[in-house]
Amino acid sequence: MPSDPDAFEDVMPEPAGAPVPAVTPERVLAGLALLVPIVAMLWVSSYDKTEPAAGGMPFFYWYQLLWVPASAIFTVAAYLLINRDEKARKAARKGGAR
Repeated sequence: MPSDPDAFEDVMPEPAGAPVPAVTPERVLAGLALLVPIVAMLWVSSYDKTEPAAGGMPFFYWYQLLWVPASAIFTVAAYLLINRDEKARKAARKGGAR
C-alpha cells in the first residue's frame, strides 16, 4: 500500500458534477425508520402488562405481534428512502440536478 495519499487519485478519480454529501435527509430518515422498531421492542417496560387484552390475548403478546408488519413497513420505507437517495447521488455524479 503506497504511503503517498495522492497515489489514490489515479485509482479513484473524483466523480464529475457537484460533490455529493455523505449525510442526506433521506439517509437520516432511513436510519430513524430502522431505529423505531428496535427501540419499540427494546423498551419492554412500555408493553410489560396484560391489559388491554385483544380477543383474549394479553397486551404483551398482541403488541409484539403488531410490530411484525409494522417493522416490515418501516423497513420498506427505509429501503425506498435509500433507493431515492442513491438515484439522486447517481444523478449528481453525472452532473444532473438533485
